[in-house]
Amino acid sequence: MFGWLSLGPTDPGPSLEDQHTPGAIAARLAQATQHSYLGDFVLGALDGVVTTFAVVAGVTGAQLSASVVLVLGLANLLADGFSMAAGNFLSTRAQRQLIQRMRQVEEHHIRHVPEGEREEIRQIFAKKGFQGPLLEQIVEVITSNPQVWIDTMLTDEWGLPLETPSPWKAALVTFGAFVVVGAVPLVPYGLFWGASATRLFGASVAMTALAFVIIGAVKGRVLRRPVWLAALETLLLGTLAAALAYGVGAALHDWAS
Repeated sequence: MFGWLSLGPTDPGPSLEDQHTPGAIAARLAQATQHSYLGDFVLGALDGVVTTFAVVAGVTGAQLSASVVLVLGLANLLADGFSMAAGNFLSTRAQRQLIQRMRQVEEHHIRHVPEGEREEIRQIFAKKGFQGPLLEQIVEVITSNPQVWIDTMLTDEWGLPLETPSPWKAALVTFGAFVVVGAVPLVPYGLFWGASATRLFGASVAMTALAFVIIGAVKGRVLRRPVWLAALETLLLGTLAAALAYGVGAALHDWAS
């Protein structure tokens, strides 16, 4: 969705001239109305890894057994993943319901007070710098098509998007990313059962750090930022979260012992 962007030396990409051919412009405008679920994936994956590794670090800091790590980690993974997916579902559906509601309101206004709605269009485009006969022509063209009229009111009066993501798809992508990527810190505890707590935690740290780097790299690629910088930022974020969780676990162990 963001492939047309070119931000300088870090992103050679197509030239500005190639980006502004009629075909390229038409493709870009068509893509602008399509929701990319990559953001939902990155957010779910990042939150899943941070949350699960925080459990691993906290339990390890408290010097509890590997079985406790697995039980708490898996329970937390599924419960928090579902919670995050449900939150994404509800917020996305609420956005869609709001747009549908405001569309109904504008349809009602156009039906009952058309002159008032035409004046709103006139003032909207007057603020954009149009005036005189050209302004009146714009008002006439827009208000001659009810669909365009309503769409214009939604975007310019209410600041709402015309297209929203599917609540179900957004929730499923979030949950899938949270569970699949969030399970990475637990993999050593399932594969190397019986190893020492130090080795298990060390393997979990290494795999989690790799997951942070990959997620950050993907995020940097999407945002057209230096990949190494985005990966480093994500790694530092995860490190801080893990250090905090480990410190809390260690403090509680000392307090309880």
